[in-house]
Amino acid sequence: MKNQLSKFTKSLHWTTIASEKALLAAIGIATCIASAQYIYEMFLARAITLPDLFMLFIYVEIIGMVGAFYSTSRIPVTLPIIIAITALCRLIIMHSKEMDAFVVLGEATAILVLSAAAYVMSMKDRVSLEKLQMLRDQEQN
Repeated sequence: MKNQLSKFTKSLHWTTIASEKALLAAIGIATCIASAQYIYEMFLARAITLPDLFMLFIYVEIIGMVGAFYSTSRIPVTLPIIIAITALCRLIIMHSKEMDAFVVLGEATAILVLSAAAYVMSMKDRVSLEKLQMLRDQEQN
């Protein structure tokens, strides 16, 4: 029974891969369309503000995340964290004049926590790569 379940699970694995690739392709296409619309709105407004640039940067990071998946078959955890940091920075820039100081402080704290998380995750990746290199070196000797 357990062996049959394992075979069934393995036979359905392709559906996960296909749906993941299809959804990420849809996200990439939708992001390109949204960025083109946003640029068109900036053109019509005849103004480019700092929040606009942050928004375009978020679009670029999302497209980069989709591209990273297609080139490595995985999404690095740091990319969504960086997108979240950029989004919080955009919010602070857009609304800091009207916002309560404690809300700005909370958002700044969230940026600090996300930055620490991104640093920890990048160190984890670096340590993992060093371990892989050590294993390869040991196998060659």
